[in-house]
Amino acid sequence: VQLVQSGAEVRKPGTSVKLSCKASGYPFPRHYVHWARQGPGQGLKWLGRIDPEDGGTQIPQQFQGRVEISADASTATAYVEVRSLSSEDTAVYYCNVLYRRTNYWGQGTQVTVSS
Repeated sequence: VQLVQSGAEVRKPGTSVKLSCKASGYPFPRHYVHWARQGPGQGLKWLGRIDPEDGGTQIPQQFQGRVEISADASTATAYVEVRSLSSEDTAVYYCNVLYRRTNYWGQGTQVTVSS
């Protein structure tokens, strides 16, 4: 199983960023893909998850309206988009899949929000 994420991003406050997570080595449509982030000196925070089979998502209330998760089963790729960025969104973003009782993680994508 491999989860390969897109590269580092730098954005200005108020803009958006969309990150990708390319999956391989397991049946992509049949397993939820989760997104989480870790800000400087902070713990891991869950951003939500998607069922790639039907596109259904679950987003924590604090991120609803600002975080969107999507997936393209034809390319086995999941995406997370964060809108209205602020400095508090500066973090390393991770995708995650649980497959056969093992948690797999992408390598992480640094997002820096700075004016």
